[in-house]
Amino acid sequence: MDDLIYTLRQLCRRNRDGSHNTQADRIRSLGLIARQLREAGFRQLKASSLKGKHVQALLDRWHAESLSPGTIKNRLAHLRWWAEKVGKVGILPADNTQLGVADRRFVTNVSKATDLGIGLGKISDANVHMSLQLQSAFGLRREEAIKFQPKYADQGDHILLKGSWTKGGRDRTVPITTSQQREVLNAAHNLAGVGSLIPAHKTYIQQRNTYDGQCKAAGLSHMHGLRHQYAQSRYEALTGWKAPAAGGISSKELTPVQRSQDTVARQIISRELGHERTQITATYLGR
Repeated sequence: MDDLIYTLRQLCRRNRDGSHNTQADRIRSLGLIARQLREAGFRQLKASSLKGKHVQALLDRWHAESLSPGTIKNRLAHLRWWAEKVGKVGILPADNTQLGVADRRFVTNVSKATDLGIGLGKISDANVHMSLQLQSAFGLRREEAIKFQPKYADQGDHILLKGSWTKGGRDRTVPITTSQQREVLNAAHNLAGVGSLIPAHKTYIQQRNTYDGQCKAAGLSHMHGLRHQYAQSRYEALTGWKAPAAGGISSKELTPVQRSQDTVARQIISRELGHERTQITATYLGR
């Protein structure tokens, strides 16, 4: 292990900002960045050695590889974290456009929704099986569905998610509006009892690895698509018509009354998914 990778790992261990997922993504991304700097000819670097020329070399490579704006922005976010921790915030401008990175394209009007299908039957771990059903029924993120505690969450007509389960660390609620949601929640009670969907003998990371392995073996991928499916189903229930990404009419074709309903529905769905900005619903629903 070279000095840069070693000192970056030490930096991550001393600064555990964000959720477990965020921390894991950061370590992976910084490890990749360190390897790419070495391949670019930079030797004997440490975390404290970061300079503008290193940032430029990375950007040149990422642009040459035609990476998407979203991917580059994610890597830049990790670079900014690194720069901040070593007291070199000034080497990276706050505005990505100054680095030649285009705005991320969120809206495609192509549905990314998915359902569990026959793959669910191939999941042998009961807790993973239950987490996937919760993701589908309530639009939960992977971490939320793994850490889910039905006795705490079930509030009768809605579920309450702890901030320690959610991205951003904020509590949120999701309504129980269908009999299918209630059936899934009752099954979660029967399985977990007073605990969570992480078995008593496992840590969260161990159960997440089990989840990932089970999904891969069952041919299930892009499970974030379950959130897209939830959002689109909720949109249709709230408005009476399909979302643009699901084949419905576009926002430009809506009447004034429909446009008002569309706005309210997107606000509701944004809150249920745990997003602060209503605009992000375009990623799930289209525009």
